[in-house]
Amino acid sequence: MFRPRLDEQLKMQHPLIRLAGLMDWELIEHHFAGHFTSGRGRPALPPRLVAGLLYLQHANDASDEMVVNTWLENPYWQFFTGETYLQTELPIDPSSLTRWRKRIGEEGVELLLAVTIEAARTAGLIKRASLDKVIVDTTVMPKAIAHPTDSRLLERSRQHMVKFAQDHGLSLRQNYNREAPRLATQVGRYAHAKQYKRMRAAIKTLRTRVGRVQRDVQRQLAKLPEQVQTKGHDLLQRVGRILTQKTKDKNKLYALHAPEVECISKGKARNPYEFGVKVTLATTLKEGLVVGMRSMPGNPYDGHTLDETIEQVGILANQRPRTVMVDKGYKGAEVEGVQILRSGQRRGVTRTMKAMIKRRSAIEPTIGHMKSDGRLDRNPLKGALGDALHAVLCGAGHNIRLLLSLLRLFVAHLRAIVLAWLGRSASGYTRQVALAAA
Repeated sequence: MFRPRLDEQLKMQHPLIRLAGLMDWELIEHHFAGHFTSGRGRPALPPRLVAGLLYLQHANDASDEMVVNTWLENPYWQFFTGETYLQTELPIDPSSLTRWRKRIGEEGVELLLAVTIEAARTAGLIKRASLDKVIVDTTVMPKAIAHPTDSRLLERSRQHMVKFAQDHGLSLRQNYNREAPRLATQVGRYAHAKQYKRMRAAIKTLRTRVGRVQRDVQRQLAKLPEQVQTKGHDLLQRVGRILTQKTKDKNKLYALHAPEVECISKGKARNPYEFGVKVTLATTLKEGLVVGMRSMPGNPYDGHTLDETIEQVGILANQRPRTVMVDKGYKGAEVEGVQILRSGQRRGVTRTMKAMIKRRSAIEPTIGHMKSDGRLDRNPLKGALGDALHAVLCGAGHNIRLLLSLLRLFVAHLRAIVLAWLGRSASGYTRQVALAAA
């Protein structure tokens, strides 16, 4: 009853508080409320709390646990998520964020991205004309997996099958718990010493041991309940792919727990191959605001993703772009009603078009910031749905960082104007009051 409110204690000119006033929380609450139609049981969490935590998580490169713990320590984060009074207990269990992401799905996270675009329009970061010209590019969003090697994949397959047998009471003839790890370690040592004949022999032996365990589990699988059999068949099918795949095969399995991972060659000297999923990205030409972002499973050709990207921009920003700047990887791509400008284009290029083509490279540092400052560099979410959700949320987090940077500049500019207006003749108390009001 006698606790002071947060707006009476905090600095209301703080960028995060100003940003909270720009966001359309009512739209988010109205949309998210549809995921909870039951009137029984414990009340659902406030949608603004969950949406705010997702924004803060991807704007500050924080894990589920870190964002919840930091929320407890930072009153500005609490105000941003809709709290009226200072809270001294954790708002939710970190696992609740996982369940919320699954509930809202790709449509829900696209709404979060659309709200940041509308907030940028309200704040004056972009104008309506800014959405006429966009830059489109693709990048790789790496998955949170270990670097795939034959020995590692074989050893992990054996460990999963042995654990499956132990959990369901299957008696294996031999589990190779001592020999197989030693073989996997020896493979790496032989490779380091460039003793490739011995390395291949050790891999062959390890593959034989894993195949024995696989056949042993397969023979006893009929004893188990039908639901467990389905889980066992799925595990054995993945192990079978690892046992039979060759070096130059297509559609290889690079992680036992993440079959959706693809090997994408980017031609970089420091990192020629990346393991994850291709992501397409669209930003405004001048401001660099993300107006479209989507995962593209199957490693499609860049030009084939352009139509979907432009369609998503039109849905999220309520305005279809007229001119799109792309790189040479989009050669041959055409979209009806949209002008496509490519890097290196010479024929029919005016001075204005040449300047826009030169500006296309501005999307590269945007991707770099999303990987270094955001969470695009490593996706911890599971499955193809996790890829889709994580990509869109990374775009929303980048927009939040841009808006906060703009608001910081606005506050600093306002303070400078007040100081210049007061001049040196004003007393120290007058200056202090005027700065506080600013």
